[in-house]
Order: sequence, then structure tokens, then C-alpha cells
Amino acid sequence: MTYDLILGDYAYSSWSLRGWLLFDRFGIPCRTEMVNFKKGGVPEQMPDWAPAKTVPAVRTPEGAILTDSMAIAEELAQRHPEAGFWPEDPKARATARSLTAEMHAGFMALRGECPMNLRLAYTGVEPTAAVLSDLRRLELIWAHARQTCAPDGPWLCGAYSIADAFYAPVAARIAGYGLDVSQDAQKYVAAHLADPAFRRWRAMGLVHGEVLNRYKKPFETSAWPGPPALVAEATDAEPENAACPYSGKPPTHMMTLDGRVFGFCNAFCRDKTAADPEAWAAFMAMRG
Repeated sequence: MTYDLILGDYAYSSWSLRGWLLFDRFGIPCRTEMVNFKKGGVPEQMPDWAPAKTVPAVRTPEGAILTDSMAIAEELAQRHPEAGFWPEDPKARATARSLTAEMHAGFMALRGECPMNLRLAYTGVEPTAAVLSDLRRLELIWAHARQTCAPDGPWLCGAYSIADAFYAPVAARIAGYGLDVSQDAQKYVAAHLADPAFRRWRAMGLVHGEVLNRYKKPFETSAWPGPPALVAEATDAEPENAACPYSGKPPTHMMTLDGRVFGFCNAFCRDKTAADPEAWAAFMAMRG
């Protein structure tokens, strides 16, 4: 059972990140298409997806079109109960659902004034009173979730759930704009920045598409606050591997890392890996 998923720009489309995490994080296969935010209107770029007019959107194997992230999440959870989209414990599940619904409908100041931009991080940002109110609300509901569910790991309600996928772009905003939150909230943000799935998405955002200046804010920039990436770069040298770690095809584009040369089947495979090698399990397994 394979779905079709259409997305926006990796670096800027926060709702696309949520939609993609619902597939990648829970192991649901999909074929991915992209719209180009540089080319104008989204609906005009997806005529075969009517009545969808925003991203992400999903086409089910039967041909149904899902045009809302909450609808996508709930439909996938119902179709794949074994995947663990929602917590099994009733109290944790109810808490996760409440958190997800609030994120889906709220935090408009934070979302509007601090658009997600995974290409940049800022310092010296002075948030407005409305953004500060959103941050205090996030601290409250995140703390309530963890007190209610008592998870062993870093996520809100136990194992990674739909709620965490929905708050991933919120974490990216808090980190990217250097916004001040409580120590516990900062730990939750850090868990997202270190999550391999989030790191894969950001790596693709660094190398796919053009810089969109409309998302840039007039603040001083700083280093990305997530885990530092291993230093890799493109090269023309002969690779040590005979097949791309992702497609199995012969290498045509090479990358050097720690004095070793690895080959990939196209420029995007190489560049997304070079952006954050440790985010890609298939590459790291080949590297050994």
C-alpha cells in the first residue's frame, strides 16, 4: 500500500514537514512530489490534485485526496494501527490528541511572526508580546503532557507520536529564532533538532531549491543550534563504493568525508548526504 504525497519547499514549508514526518517517522511508504515556491501559486502547480490547493496533500491507494494535515494524520493512524501514530495508553492518547488539535489551530503569532526557515538561525530576536504569550502556552502544555504521561524518553506522551510530528516545526522556530523557553521546553526542542528524521528533512532543505528572501528576517544570523554536521564536500575522485547507498545504482556524483570518497547516483543524493552525513542511516551503514 503506497501513497502519493505532495510537498512544498523543504526549508520553509512547516506543514510539509509535518506531513512528511507522518510518513518517514512511522515507516509508511510514499511517492513524493514537490511544488516550487519560487514559481508562484501552489494550486496552479498541482492541477492533478484537485480539490487540494495547499501542501501537504495525500492521495490514498484508492485515489482519495486528503487536503489537511490533521485529516492525513488521522487517516494514516486508522489505516496503520500497528505503526503507533497515537499512544496506546488512553490517557496519553487523549493528551496527545488535545495537544495536536491545539497546535493545528493555534499559535498564530509564533507561526506568523517567526516563519520556519531551516537555512538560517538568528540571534538577538526580541519577540512581541503575542509571541511571548504563545511561548508561555507551549511551556505549559508541554509540561502538562509530560507530567500527565510520564514518558521515559524525550517526547511528549511516550513514544514519538503525531503530536511530536506536529510540534517539530514549532521546535524549529524556537531554535531558529533563539527564543527563550524553560529548560524543560528547551530539552524538548533539542530532541527534535537531534532527531534523525528532522535532520534528514533539514539536510534536504539546505541543498534543494532556491533561497527565498521573503522568509528572511532582519536579524543577526548565528550557527544552527542543532548537532553539528560532519564536514563533507563534493569531489571528482574515484569512490570506494560501487553502488549508491539509496538507489543501488552506479555512482555518478562523489563526496569526500574523512579522507574517504563515496559515490551517489545523482547530485541530490550526494548533496543531501554531504549536508548532514549522520542523518542518513543507509549512508552511515555503508561508511561503517
